[in-house]
Amino acid sequence: MTAQVHVPFLSARAGTATVLTLAAVGGSMIVPGAVTDAQAATHATTALKIAASKKGSPYRYGATGPHGFDCSGLMLYAFKKVGKRLPRTAQQQYNKTRHISASKRKRGDLVFFHWGRSVYHVGIYAGKGKIWHSPKTGSVVRLEKIWTRSVWYGRVR
Repeated sequence: MTAQVHVPFLSARAGTATVLTLAAVGGSMIVPGAVTDAQAATHATTALKIAASKKGSPYRYGATGPHGFDCSGLMLYAFKKVGKRLPRTAQQQYNKTRHISASKRKRGDLVFFHWGRSVYHVGIYAGKGKIWHSPKTGSVVRLEKIWTRSVWYGRVR
C-alpha cells in the first residue's frame, strides 16, 4: 500500500533538504505502507465499535479477550480486529501512538490516564467526553464519562 501523507512539521536533521523541498512544494510525499488520515479515522471508528460491542464483558487482569479484558487488553483486541498492532500495556500503547491535544481528539482516539509521567489506564474515546473502557476488578466493559483532567490523547497510526 502507498499513501500520500502530509508532513506537518520538520523535526529531523537528516534529510532536511528533502523535507524542506517537500514543504516548499506543498508538504506532501508518498510513503510506502503509510496510512492516510482518512484510513486512520476509519480504523479508529471501527475499533471504537468493536470495543463498544464488548459492553458487559468482565474485567480480568491481563486478559485480551474475547470474553474478558483489562483496559489495555480491550484496546489491543479492538485495534487488532482492524489490522492494527498495539503493544500490551497502557504505557506502551501511549508510547506507540501519535500524541494529540484534547482539542484535536476524535472518536476512536485513545485516552490515557496518567499520574505524573506514568500512564496507568487507557480507554477509547466515544465522543461527548466519554470513553469505552474496562475499568477494574469486579467491573465490566462500559461507557463512562472521563472523570479527570489528567489525561493524554493518542491516535493509532
